[in-house]
Amino acid sequence: MSCNAVEEASLNDQLKPLFIFSLPRSGSTLLQRILAAHHDIETVSEPCFLLPLIYTMRKDSVYAEYGHKLVTTGIEDLCRELPRGENDYHEAIHDFAMSLYGKASQRSVKYFLDKTPRYSLIVDDIIRIFPEGKFIVLVRNPLAIISSILETFKGGRWCLYAYNADLFIGLSKLISACKEYADRIHLVRYEDLITEAETVWQPLFEYMGLSFDKELFVKFNSIELKGLGDPVGAKQYKFISEEPLLKWKRSLSNPLRKAWCRRYLCWVGKERLKIIGYDLDNLLSELDSIPSTMHMFCSDFVRIPYGVVSRVMEPELVMHKVRLFPDWHKINLHY
Repeated sequence: MSCNAVEEASLNDQLKPLFIFSLPRSGSTLLQRILAAHHDIETVSEPCFLLPLIYTMRKDSVYAEYGHKLVTTGIEDLCRELPRGENDYHEAIHDFAMSLYGKASQRSVKYFLDKTPRYSLIVDDIIRIFPEGKFIVLVRNPLAIISSILETFKGGRWCLYAYNADLFIGLSKLISACKEYADRIHLVRYEDLITEAETVWQPLFEYMGLSFDKELFVKFNSIELKGLGDPVGAKQYKFISEEPLLKWKRSLSNPLRKAWCRRYLCWVGKERLKIIGYDLDNLLSELDSIPSTMHMFCSDFVRIPYGVVSRVMEPELVMHKVRLFPDWHKINLHY
């Protein structure tokens, strides 16, 4: 074994995984940068790689030219031949991930932090696969999340149909995980992180077994995360600010948006909202208190039904095939 391999193995022996689970636009990049300012935490922007690895065991929700369902059947057959079945397969995913985390760590640290918003879709799998891990669930006022998605990704235009998986499936899985794994998860609200300072941050660092220092609130400004991530939040907020607590109301003022948000909150429901620290009646009252305007009403009137059609017909996949017409032999079924 080479010297480099021995050194990497030594780092991996002491390295533990740390995960932030959240929906998009929940403040996870701010939390990641502050945690990364600690000398015992290493991270990169959004690794993402656990999604395709874990989805190899899921027959639904993946469509590919190679025939994903058939591949999943083959992997199931393989697992039946392994001494511990699927546990051996999950252990291999664990070891592969820890190897990459070790290689991505430039120094000897206690934790490698993996923050990828759509890990909400596989939160249960990750908690099972990494028994030694620490897991932070970051939640935020759902209305603020909706507003931030609209303002960040489409300049205020309606685009929630592209985040259906996050807002419905992802949130449901996060809430279920908070209930099922309450003894292993540390739940924190974004609103508390930016308003209550030490009373919230101290327990968070105690959960990780690390020392807390207020200097992290200054040091995080120098943390640059390379790769896929949230350049908007990183550029906009150089220090902890309470500004996001109120500005979300400007985006949800027209009757269509208020009606959609009301239905969404009622779908989440009082009990599930309570698990993550929010009150349904208070949120509905806040929504109703927003003065109604016609801002973006006409655009929403067109884009909301378009979103329904888009989710069903997936025009981007159709357009991809249309662009392949000159090379017709590359057009394949996805199944």
